[in-house]
Amino acid sequence: MSFAEEKDKNIYDGKLDAESGSTGPIGEDEQAFEEERELKRGLQQRHIQMIALAGTIGTGLFLSSGRALAAAGPVGALLGYLFTGILVSGVVLSIAELAALVPLTGSYVRHAEYFFDPALSFAIGWNTVYSCCVSIPAEVTAAAVLISFWTTAVSNGVWITIMGLLIIGTNLCFIRVYGELEFSFSMLKIMLILGLIIMGLCIDLGGVAGQSRLGFQYWKNPGPFVQYLGIDGSLGQFLGFWTTFSNAAYAYSGIESIAAAAAETKSPRRNIPKAAKRIFIRVLLFYVISVFIVTMIVPSNSQFLLNGSGNASESPFVIAANLAGIKVVPHIVNAVVLTSAWSSGNSSMLGGSRTLYGLAREGHAPKFLLLTNRYGIPYICVSFISVFIALGYMTLQASASTVFGWFQDLVSAAALVTWITICLVYLRFYYACKRQGISRSELPWAAPFQPFAAWMGLLGFGLILLTGGFSVFIHNEWDTETFFSSYFNIPLIFLLYFGYKFTKKTKVVSLDEMPIRHYIDIANQNPEPEEIPAKGWRKINILWT
Repeated sequence: MSFAEEKDKNIYDGKLDAESGSTGPIGEDEQAFEEERELKRGLQQRHIQMIALAGTIGTGLFLSSGRALAAAGPVGALLGYLFTGILVSGVVLSIAELAALVPLTGSYVRHAEYFFDPALSFAIGWNTVYSCCVSIPAEVTAAAVLISFWTTAVSNGVWITIMGLLIIGTNLCFIRVYGELEFSFSMLKIMLILGLIIMGLCIDLGGVAGQSRLGFQYWKNPGPFVQYLGIDGSLGQFLGFWTTFSNAAYAYSGIESIAAAAAETKSPRRNIPKAAKRIFIRVLLFYVISVFIVTMIVPSNSQFLLNGSGNASESPFVIAANLAGIKVVPHIVNAVVLTSAWSSGNSSMLGGSRTLYGLAREGHAPKFLLLTNRYGIPYICVSFISVFIALGYMTLQASASTVFGWFQDLVSAAALVTWITICLVYLRFYYACKRQGISRSELPWAAPFQPFAAWMGLLGFGLILLTGGFSVFIHNEWDTETFFSSYFNIPLIFLLYFGYKFTKKTKVVSLDEMPIRHYIDIANQNPEPEEIPAKGWRKINILWT
């Protein structure tokens, strides 16, 4: 039995019409992949487009950008977010090309099985589950801290419980409910970002009564860069700039989730690449421009940037509004960031549960995890991930902002490992196409800038991962918690990989054996329905058309 046949016996249901028993081309309702009969396709094009957008907007922009500004200065923070955005765009292009060819739930975890090594699939799959198990309590903790901006009379445990139940409830409903929620949250975030950018420009250009024109004043004084940890000269400035990469990694984490629910996406071979192609322009518009505005309206030495509150008062936009005498903005920012925490928790639950489902499909997790409810939701997987929401109660015994910082560092490192793996798997796939003489024009979608984008992501994120905790190696700066959160993921991924490899005696899939032609044939035999041309105002809609 060939490698392709052996792997597809669990996921490919042939070209058999379940009702008539006849064979022939499979329509949209008679899916090529068996799991698509169990997981219902409820995500439409606009959902996938906006989910891709929501993945690039969250607490990392609204709150953490202030920490980057304080550590690196205006130019350092701007360059850090810009360079990380470019690297992440390469990751998204890579995963989208793979997902267009093999649209399976679990995305890169399943792709690692076919295009690299089953041991890597096991390792990165459980690493992703671990990451989601950490990121969800991070978000519910953030939500509790955000609510404390308005009231401290109620224990954080109450808000953690409520937010946890909301996340669980959302993910046990039909996938369309998740899509509609993310669509709504994304619209809120877009409106807030646009409003804050306009407000920032008004403040900077002297359009607020009693506020003089700022221009690039803060780029000159206190200066474009910050002397990190008091280290003088260009070295201290460079180290400050380098710290922004880990900060930005958390901000962009989850951006690869556009392919997590590929089997639940309508016309995935068209809609996932369409979302991926717009990632860079969205990163530029919403992250880079926003950070650019922030650098002009808040000085990097502001005492408010690192007040440790973790709520809206730490946002550079709120600091700028307070300095300009605008009173209502903190409440608006806090409310929308609160929906961002819910949105991020939803995304982590979706990604973690679908990855767990994919692991069970590949035999890397117990088969009972494959059970689905009447909405086509793998409810056992959702229940397993939900248990770890209880980690959020750790904040009841310690500073919530401190615990959130631990979670954030762990999620950042896990995100870097995931992005490195995606680039590595894609490069194996790319060179297997060359070895087998398969033209990229035969693929359902061929991403631009390849393989350079994947190589750039692999090398760039590899370097950032290895140097993420560099500050602990500076004299008198050792911190055990920082070291652990920065480097724990490296031995974890190697332990999972080699442990499974030695136990199961797996082998790296050779370039000649990769079932690329097999999946191209599946795509050709099961064409997606033609896209309905946009009419009226939809012709000028740049968000989800």
